[in-house]
Formats: sequence, structure tokens, C-alpha cells
Amino acid sequence: MVKRLSEANNFTARRIALAAQGFADARPGGEVTRRHLRRVLDRVRLIQLDSVNVAVRAHYMPLFSRVGPYPAALVDDAAWVHSGRRPRLLVEYWAHEASLLPVADWPLFRWRMRDYEERLGVRYRSLLKGSPGLLDDVLAAVKDLGPVGAGTLEQELGVEGARARGGWWNRSSVKHACEYLFAVGELTTGTRRGFQRLYDLPERVLPPEVYATHVADEDAIRELTRRAATAHGIATEADLRDYYRIRPPERSRRAVAELVEAGELEPVRVEGWAQPAYRHVGARAPRRVAGRALLSPFDPLIWERARTERIFGFHYRIEIYVPEPKRVFGYYVFPFLLDGELVGRVDLKADRAAGLLRVRGAFAEPGVHTPRVAAELAAELQVMAEWLELDAVVAEERGSLAPALRAVLA
Repeated sequence: MVKRLSEANNFTARRIALAAQGFADARPGGEVTRRHLRRVLDRVRLIQLDSVNVAVRAHYMPLFSRVGPYPAALVDDAAWVHSGRRPRLLVEYWAHEASLLPVADWPLFRWRMRDYEERLGVRYRSLLKGSPGLLDDVLAAVKDLGPVGAGTLEQELGVEGARARGGWWNRSSVKHACEYLFAVGELTTGTRRGFQRLYDLPERVLPPEVYATHVADEDAIRELTRRAATAHGIATEADLRDYYRIRPPERSRRAVAELVEAGELEPVRVEGWAQPAYRHVGARAPRRVAGRALLSPFDPLIWERARTERIFGFHYRIEIYVPEPKRVFGYYVFPFLLDGELVGRVDLKADRAAGLLRVRGAFAEPGVHTPRVAAELAAELQVMAEWLELDAVVAEERGSLAPALRAVLA
């Protein structure tokens, strides 16, 4: 029998989702440590990477959104800095998109590595047919030099940047070789310099017991679906599938059915949702969710835009690739979460030369009580500016929330 949630069921679903993502927890009052990072990782399971740095790189924001200001070195040390004192917590791979994920999760993606080898192998090897032996040469060079960037490998291998013609392939052969070897699990990121990936062999990056672990495909996909379910709290099958981009859909559907059969997922019907939903048996529904947070466009709470609209009634699209005259809200817009609702959004830019966090547009959602939202948003922007080591917040005039925000900041 399918269980039906209460009449306020979408509000209940929202609180479940927020709690699963860590937004029902109070922010720590003191220093943020690796323990807090681990707790956030236990909730979200992975952190998406993105190269845009107009405000702050995407992988730093999810922790800030949940625990407040922290030293950026906390994430860097967990992912890339070899201090020799503490073990690496995070490793890079294609999870949702390019992502940081717990080191122990790397073997759960061997099925994807094999999929990439089957799907991309012919295309990459055709692309590299003018450079026979290049894949082996890249691996040998990384073994000798790693961690090392693609540019240094080009110089080492004597490649003069021969270019392939057309579209996505307009990059060097060595770069293609590195990307292919990364996708199939023969290379990983040893460290980063700035945001440049420096490649290394996975057996030198991962603990031996992790590198040696092999998980059957069905077991891995079921485990990833289980992790997606804990990160969502409540979700449709499509939501669960999207979290780790599991394809084809039959794999995800089978995993969901197995988790239902095992009693780990409970089928539920959420009023207003077109598709059946599944609640993780460990998910909790707090009576209320308090607090505020600015969310990166790549925060796992909102990265699936249809789910965001279904749960929060919040239509959100990133407009980086939209021509400026056609943008509705701005280039790099952060939704603002307040007491469990998405109540507004701000287009932010860190003007590091001037020492300012610039609010290029501020918008309230329809029906939102503007004065309180403006006050809370101003306070959170000031916290963010201090975290980014900027001196002040300056709001421009664009947007329905801008006048109230400017007044508070003044």
C-alpha cells in the first residue's frame, strides 16, 4: 500500500529535503574544522567543481552555506594539499559532473570508467591515431613527473600543440589523452595549482585498500542510489538517478526497486508531484527549519532545477551562457534560503581589486516580506564578504529587492 503524506505534504517534503542536506542543523559557534567538513560530506556526498570564479569557486560554497565562514585551506587540504599529516578526504571524478567525492567512493565508479572506455575509446583513439603510442607515453611521463599538468606533458613529449579540427575537439592531443585517461580511471588529479589540474596515477593518490577495491556494477549502482537517497531524504526515481548521473535509467530503476524491497526506501505519494516518490527510512522531517544561506548555482540542494521548482516553487536557471541583454536576473546568481524557503536571489561579483562584494542585482520572490528578507540578506552578504576577505558589500540598483537592501547596507 502506498503511503500518503499529510495535506501539507509538499511542505513536509521540503523540510525532509532540507534536513537531509544539512540545513536543519545549527551552524557551529566556533572554529570550523575537518570534523564539520566530514559531517557535511556525510550529508551531501559530493561537491561539484566549476571553473567560474566571478564570486567564489563553486566547490567552496556548499560548506560555507551550511556551516558559515571557514578557512578555504580546509577544503584544499582535504582534496589536494599533501601535508603528510592528515589523510586525503576527497578525490576527483565524474560523479554528478566534475566533482570532489569521498576517497572511499572512488571504486563505486569503476562501472562508469568501463562505460567511458567503451563509449569514448573509439572516438579518442581515432582522434589520436596520428600519435600512436601517445596514451602509453602520457602514462609513462606522469609516472616519472607527476603530479603534472597537460602543458608540461606537451613540452616533455615534444608535442607542438597539433590541433584537431572542429568543435569540442579543438584542443591538443596530449590534453585529449589526459582527459581520456582520467575518464577511464588510469589518471586522477594529484593536486591543483590555482585551478589547473595536475595529473597523477591513482595508485599514488588513493590508499592501497581503496585502489584495490572492485565492486560489482549492480552493487555499485545500488550503493550510489542509496547515497543519493540519504542526500535527498525524499525524491523521485529521476531525482535519485540525476544525483550521480546514472545511465541508462534501467540501472537506477532496478536499484530503487531493490532498495524498496530491502526496506531502505519507502514509496510515498506527494501531493502535487507528478511522479511517485521515495523516502529514505532514515530521513527526518523537522517541525521547522530556521536560518539563512546563500546557495551557489551548483549547490546539490538546487542543482536539479525541476526538483527545485517542484519542492520550493522557485524557477531557477543559470544565465552564464545567456547573452547579457537577455538575462533576467544576472550572470552568476545565488538563491537566498531563509527559514526553509527560497525567498530571493542575488547576482554577485567579488571585485577583488576594489575589495568589494558587489550585488549587481537583488530580487525578492513574489509575496515575500521584503524588509526582513533585506535585513537577513544584508547580514549574510556581510558574513560572506568577510569570509572572502573583502572590505564591504555594495548593492547596485537593479532588482525588486535592491532598494530595501541598499537601505539596510547604508
